[in-house]
Amino acid sequence: TIEILLKGLRSPQESVHDLSPIESFRIPSKEELRELREEPTDPQVQQEIINSIEEVYFSNDSFDIVKYELERLPPVLSLQELEEYRDKLKQQQAAVSKKVADLILEKQPAYVQELERVTSLQTGLQLAAVICTNGRRHLNVAKEGFTQTSLGLLANQRKRQLLIGLLKSLRTIKTLQRTDVRLSEMLEEEDYPGAIQLCLECQKAASTFKHYSCISELNSKLQDTLEQIEEQLDVALSKICKNFDISHYTKVQQAYRLLGKTQTAMDQLHMHFTQAIHNTVFQVVLGYVELCAGNTDTKFQKLQYKDLCTHITSDSYIPCLADLCKALWEVMLSYYRTMQWHENHDQDEAAAVSTVADGSNVIGTEENSFDRSYVKKKLEHGLSRIWQDVQLKVKTYLLGTDLSNFKYDDFIFVLDVISRLMQVGEEFCGSKSEVLQESIRKQSVNYFKTYHRTRLEELRMFLENETWELCPVKSSFSILQLHEFKFMEQSRSPSVSPSKQPASAISTTVTLFEQYCNGGNPFEIQADSKDDETEDVLASNGYESDEQEKSAYQEYDSDSDVPEELKRDYVDEQTGDAPVKSVSRETLRSRKRSDYNLYKVNAPILTNTTLNVIRLVGKYMQMMNILKPIAFDVIHFMSQLFDYYLYAVYTFFGRNDTFESTGLGLSSSRLRTTLNRIQESLIDLEVSADPTGTLTAAEERKEKVPSPHLSHLVVLTSGNSLYGLAERVVATESLVFLAEQFEFLQPYLDAVMPAAKKPFLQQFYSQTVSTASELRKPVYWIVAAKAIDYEQMLLLMANVKWDVKEIMSQHNIYVDALLKEFEEFNRRLNEVSKRVRIPLPVSNILWEHCIRLANRTLVEGYANVKKCSNEGRALMQLDFQQFLMKLEKLTDIRPIPDKEFVETYIKAYYLTENDMERWIKEHREYSTKQLTNLVNVCLGSHINKKARQKLLAAIDDIDRPKR
Repeated sequence: TIEILLKGLRSPQESVHDLSPIESFRIPSKEELRELREEPTDPQVQQEIINSIEEVYFSNDSFDIVKYELERLPPVLSLQELEEYRDKLKQQQAAVSKKVADLILEKQPAYVQELERVTSLQTGLQLAAVICTNGRRHLNVAKEGFTQTSLGLLANQRKRQLLIGLLKSLRTIKTLQRTDVRLSEMLEEEDYPGAIQLCLECQKAASTFKHYSCISELNSKLQDTLEQIEEQLDVALSKICKNFDISHYTKVQQAYRLLGKTQTAMDQLHMHFTQAIHNTVFQVVLGYVELCAGNTDTKFQKLQYKDLCTHITSDSYIPCLADLCKALWEVMLSYYRTMQWHENHDQDEAAAVSTVADGSNVIGTEENSFDRSYVKKKLEHGLSRIWQDVQLKVKTYLLGTDLSNFKYDDFIFVLDVISRLMQVGEEFCGSKSEVLQESIRKQSVNYFKTYHRTRLEELRMFLENETWELCPVKSSFSILQLHEFKFMEQSRSPSVSPSKQPASAISTTVTLFEQYCNGGNPFEIQADSKDDETEDVLASNGYESDEQEKSAYQEYDSDSDVPEELKRDYVDEQTGDAPVKSVSRETLRSRKRSDYNLYKVNAPILTNTTLNVIRLVGKYMQMMNILKPIAFDVIHFMSQLFDYYLYAVYTFFGRNDTFESTGLGLSSSRLRTTLNRIQESLIDLEVSADPTGTLTAAEERKEKVPSPHLSHLVVLTSGNSLYGLAERVVATESLVFLAEQFEFLQPYLDAVMPAAKKPFLQQFYSQTVSTASELRKPVYWIVAAKAIDYEQMLLLMANVKWDVKEIMSQHNIYVDALLKEFEEFNRRLNEVSKRVRIPLPVSNILWEHCIRLANRTLVEGYANVKKCSNEGRALMQLDFQQFLMKLEKLTDIRPIPDKEFVETYIKAYYLTENDMERWIKEHREYSTKQLTNLVNVCLGSHINKKARQKLLAAIDDIDRPKR
């Protein structure tokens, strides 16, 4: 090959030595080369020879030429052929050699030049080897002195830092894995804010380590836990509705704030309150219904609340109502305290915000204030909604039972509870509780009509059995001592709703919510006080109610009636202490008697019936005080009680047509109008029901009461008892006492009476109550008319001769007879006053009536005189003056009534014709007979017949309008 040939060109020796034995065999010798060079060569021929060389000779170095040629030898060797073939090969070799030599010679300069470059490269390589050796030595030094020490430390430090981070992550992961346990503990402890805080922190941490596969699962688990906490938080929020706890609610609110769901919490809270009201009332009523049913039947649980209320029995109605109100109070109190918590919390927050000077949390502050305003509006709006729910539930309960057959005290208790509930409503949200008012008004009107009808019948029964005996009470007796009026002692002023009270009163008034905020229940008091008032007053005739009243009604024979000071022998005026000396029974009795006499001066006069009417008035007022919407109905019924009592007293003691016709004006037109009104509106004058009467008439008759009849035990015809004067005094004065009590109650009634109905009340007082004392005149007139024998006096006067010729110095015998009658009257009056205290107005009226009747009898007697002289007239004056002088010693009445009536008549005898005509026209108080007689007696003395005719005509003119 060419490469091999090139190798051989280095130097002859080198070439020869480097070649293998075969190659050295093939290369031509120098002589051959020389020959070849010397031989003239044709390049074309040479090229052809080269081309004739077999292709196989140009193959790779591993080709064995000798072996190839030997194998080509023919089986039969021919020397000539071999020689020829050898020559051919030689030619080919020579051609190749020559070609190679030519090429070598041609490339010789380039070869030399390349060889120099190779030498230079060799030198450079040797230098590079030295540099590399030095470099490697220096690197080795650096490796040992720097890399393996300093960088090794840094690498270890970095590795340590990575491991610390990994350890921290592992610890966090471990903590996260154990969070569930801690969350459960916190929820058991009701630490909701802590649990949510922890959960949110865990979620934040979990999002940081979410590249760990174990944490990605934990993240979804934490989300589930947070939802579970929210559910538990909702349950915790619902517990607030029945029993508000500040710390518990604070935790719940903090928790909702952490969740960013303050507004949602408010919405949920109102829903829970509504649900709590429903569940509470249902459970309370269900408990009582099941208790009364006495079996374990579950059918009641499936009933609607409205239907359930109809299953309450009358026995369990009141305790159930009380429990219902207690339970609803708890719910409302919880709501009130919730509002209070938010108010305080808002104030604290506002104070905290104001102290922060920088505006770094402006957005957060705005959000908080928005939340606060939302919560405030929601809570304020919720007040009326919750109260409306409460009202509707209680209304359903109230109307579920018919209360018309309840006892009075039981019904009053129901009213009292509802009244207290309405007060709660007023304080809770300023509501007038129209729903409750309407429902209780319906029940009350129905109940009260039935109740009042029964009471009027009872009053008639009392009046018909009343013997008009004095019911002894202490001088200090006041209707406020009766337990029916205890409610007035508590208020001492007409009850006014908080909204109507003056501002000063509001500031001092403690609301129920403030009073019971920290415990207790306003409906507990009602249940306790009820026990004191369970006695049926009418059944026991009103005497055994309580100790205070026992002392008020006890007989005077008992020692308990004597004041404590009088039981002592004497009392030291300095110290007020009594000595330790015992007191004898005689001393006590004598003192008791003297005390009784003194005591009677001021003791009010009243009867059992009066007390019963007063008690009824108290009961009616209790109902009215509690239930103002039916105030008019109640006051109207109260007025009927007074009307009936007034009518009974008039019917029993004052009605007498004979004396009414005297024209003395004993009954004022106002009294007559009142009595007529009572008779028309209240008194059932028909004995039996009219079967043909219309339904309206029957309804009207239901409202009326039969006229009462005086008890047959009361005798008014005996002269010894002054014609029942004691009974008359007790009857009229008890009516006056009753009227005084009504007057005392007027401000209370006026305060509760609706404005539109106030004219009725004013008319009742001006037309009826104020006429009570006017009844004294007709009642006592009957006594005065019978107590003195006026007819006997007329007979005595008729026997007197009046046409005497000389002035007499001695009065007539009829004057002494009349004075004896008055003395006897005075004695009997004193006798009666030992039984019953006769008040001064009664005594005065009696004396006035007797004196008026006596004076009228005197005038009548003088009018019967046929003949009379001037001396006779003087005698009349003498008799009358004697009568007046003696009478003034018997009575304290000044001036003497109708004194001028007699004197004017006597003096008229002396008048001339013209004066008498004028006098007749002016003095219409005298009867026609009296005036006619006066004219007839004067005839002949200083009046002629013509004048007589003229005067009689004048009398006729006066008399005509009367007809």
